[in-house]
Amino acid sequence: MRRKTVFRGSFMVVFTFILMMVFSGNAFSANVLKLAHLNPQEPFENPTAPIAAVFKSMVEANTNGSIQVELYPAGQLGKERESMEQVQQGVIQSYIASGTGISQFYKLYDVTNLPFAFSSYAVAYEVYDGPFGQEMAEDIRKKTGFKVLGFGESGGFFQITNSKRPIKSPADMKGLKIRTMSIPLHMGIIKSLGGAPTPIAWVEVYTSLQTGVVDGQMNPIPIINMAKFQEVQKYLTLTNHLYAPYVWVMNDKWFRALSLSEKEIVVDAAKTALVAGRGLNRIIESSEKGLPAIAKKMEVYTPNADELAQFKKLAIAGAKKLISEKLGDEGEMWINKFLTAIAKAEKNIKAQAK
Repeated sequence: MRRKTVFRGSFMVVFTFILMMVFSGNAFSANVLKLAHLNPQEPFENPTAPIAAVFKSMVEANTNGSIQVELYPAGQLGKERESMEQVQQGVIQSYIASGTGISQFYKLYDVTNLPFAFSSYAVAYEVYDGPFGQEMAEDIRKKTGFKVLGFGESGGFFQITNSKRPIKSPADMKGLKIRTMSIPLHMGIIKSLGGAPTPIAWVEVYTSLQTGVVDGQMNPIPIINMAKFQEVQKYLTLTNHLYAPYVWVMNDKWFRALSLSEKEIVVDAAKTALVAGRGLNRIIESSEKGLPAIAKKMEVYTPNADELAQFKKLAIAGAKKLISEKLGDEGEMWINKFLTAIAKAEKNIKAQAK
């Protein structure tokens, strides 16, 4: 009888301890994935919010809650460099970086900022989702420790706005102070066209345009509308001169510690989320939130073929020279890979049209 009593007593102690652990949340706790991005968490207004929302929903549902995704939008955890360093250190697990963010850690990313490289969105998607994007993602992982989940759209093709005069050719750019990201190639593009590139942090752009610190800026239509630049700019020129995607990074060690099924779920959710982000941008561009809304406040100009040829000649020559000077032989190698991938994508799409 004494042995049974002791056994029952011990069993009850262990059972009670397990229950306490479960209900206190210390047992079977979910793996937390902290995902940060630079825009407000408004999925119908900007490109990173739908990526984050779709990813969170899919990961939590498909892992049955074994991975919980916490979102930190609008730069809550710091500026881009700080957020990227937090991913490297494992303080947070993931960040959707702009070109500025990734270029501070991987300078070769500048080759993808070659102006007038893409003729359409379809070509850009094929390049970044295909072998070129995969090879660059692996090079980023090896050199920085960031696993790249994919290349997310930052809003689409870049356009130029300003408050001084209509820009119909490079001659109209002369002397204009144009805000750019602190990316050498972005600054080089504006300089080659005759403007004065002026790097300014994103949070300060609206005020800088409003107060005349700079005359203009360059961004995709969805970003121009989201930031309400039409309130402080008078002229918009549809140049389509640049396609500069976000780079979605994750701490590689954290990813490798996941189970195989969890890894597959994270990768699948990321691919789907990136499609959602691209889709939102196309909807914004073609809806009342896009160009129609901006055109009510700004004078919109589309360069003709001859004018566009002038932009291309100056911008492309200047960019190639800068890449060669800044990135050397490795930069030359990567720009050749980039251009080869674009040519192949163009060929594939044309073949599908037959």
